[in-house]
Amino acid sequence: MNRRSVFYWLIAAVIAALAIAAAFHFDGTVSNFIAQHQVRGIRKVMEAVSKIGDWPSHFAGGTIGLGIAWRRGSKRWMRIFLSMLIALAIAGLAGQVLKRAFPRARPSVHSEARWGGPRFSSKYHAFPSGHVGASTAFFGALIFTRRRIGLAFLPIPIVIGLSRMYVEAHYLSDVVCAAILGLLCALLVVRWLGQTPVSEAP
Repeated sequence: MNRRSVFYWLIAAVIAALAIAAAFHFDGTVSNFIAQHQVRGIRKVMEAVSKIGDWPSHFAGGTIGLGIAWRRGSKRWMRIFLSMLIALAIAGLAGQVLKRAFPRARPSVHSEARWGGPRFSSKYHAFPSGHVGASTAFFGALIFTRRRIGLAFLPIPIVIGLSRMYVEAHYLSDVVCAAILGLLCALLVVRWLGQTPVSEAP
């Protein structure tokens, strides 16, 4: 690893640390704001987004894309879709481990203690957001391999994150930490499969 790579990694680590610190700091503010500005119509939309935005829809999309790439004989896109699916799986597994290692009550759970609780109860699986981690890892792999195309899909994990907070399933820090976890999983998978990050080659 050359000096430039080390420098970029340090910058990324600092940005991630600042984002996490800011997210935890504003957890209560954001959660209270959302709780006080619930609109029935918007909540229904957010509930639908939250339901559709779980990992099965991403897995289905990635599998279909992989099949199309295989039929067209595009080895590059087969590797890209494979990267997206593997990143999705790893982020999902890592998220489940963290949920049980650090049980956190969801905003909708009326509890004085935010941390701690039954490790196998979904009501205490707020940290990190599985939806956001999976979606960010999935599209993150696409961003790291085909930047312009990947960035076009970036609004998807963002909207999913907003929906998870709006339905009071997660705090801001749950979403931010999940996004960082997803990007890290995506980058590791892309490098593991020998693909060059941020490539625009056809």
